[in-house]
Amino acid sequence: MKENKKVLLGMSGGTDSSMAALLLQEAGYEVTGVTFCFYEKDGQTAYLDEARELCERLAIPHLVYDAREAFQKHIIRYFIDTYMKGQTPVPCTLCNNYLKWPLLQQIADERGIYHLATGHYVRKVQAEGYWHIRCGADPDKDQSFFLWGLPQTILERMLLPMGELTKVRVRELAAERGFQRVAHKRDSFGVCFCPMDYRSFLKEHLPEGSIVPGSFYDEEGHCIGKHEGYPFYTIGQRRGLGIYLNKALFVKQIIPEENKVIISDNLQSLEQNEMYLHQSCVINPEALLGRDDVVVKIRYRKQANRCTVTRIDADRLHVCLHEPLASIASGQAAVFYRDDKVLGGGIVE
Repeated sequence: MKENKKVLLGMSGGTDSSMAALLLQEAGYEVTGVTFCFYEKDGQTAYLDEARELCERLAIPHLVYDAREAFQKHIIRYFIDTYMKGQTPVPCTLCNNYLKWPLLQQIADERGIYHLATGHYVRKVQAEGYWHIRCGADPDKDQSFFLWGLPQTILERMLLPMGELTKVRVRELAAERGFQRVAHKRDSFGVCFCPMDYRSFLKEHLPEGSIVPGSFYDEEGHCIGKHEGYPFYTIGQRRGLGIYLNKALFVKQIIPEENKVIISDNLQSLEQNEMYLHQSCVINPEALLGRDDVVVKIRYRKQANRCTVTRIDADRLHVCLHEPLASIASGQAAVFYRDDKVLGGGIVE
């Protein structure tokens, strides 16, 4: 598509996407807002009204796209199935890389709109002929961890008006422009369809009897207590185990087929020197593979470790960690960085 000044903006009705609409319009872009219906708890649709009202105030078109069926099939079902496999899901990563941004591209293509935008706190940069996501200027809001799998066809069309701003400054800008409700809207936390305890969500969405009590075992195979069901625990978990031995205890292993959870009192026993990834994305092989100056993260805000990455096949990567890393869990995302630039990532096997 030939580049133009039109931009399709994903609008959730929240502060960030609302301010993105304001900033893009002020920068001279012809903005169209689209609100995705992904999941509605108890039929609550206030977010649609808020996005529509803002678009009316800015005199920009507003679209509503019903993606609930796709979201249920590809994100919620995956979320539930991953926990039932004894693994740790990353729904926000999958949603952004395989649903939200591809849908933005699809709708934009249908309407002759070149640019794609959201309220993500990230930036982008071109290096050696490739587009890369960069960390946002606000380290407390940076969302680069979730966007490692986007293709070049999307990256080159992205506009990211929030990337250079802090959340504090965004609220100030909204207030200065007279958008008081936008300025003071509360931030959302956690997974959009499961913002609180995922255990309650699993109970609600699984048939009765799908999750049953089992036993905790130590590393020598001794039963040391009862648990509520293996899907309620994740590798490295320390709190909420319900067993007390006057020392720190960690989940080391989950064995779904036996409903067993293995516990260790030694965090070092959870450390590993390598991991394997599938569903991988490598933006520029020369910038990532075989280098010794790459950093990998397996948590949104924690555990940045030096590593060397090699390719096994088209889909899989081997990651050799320069220092041991604890609590690596199957299903997690692993994201590669150099400085503040995302080089790619994958899902832990």
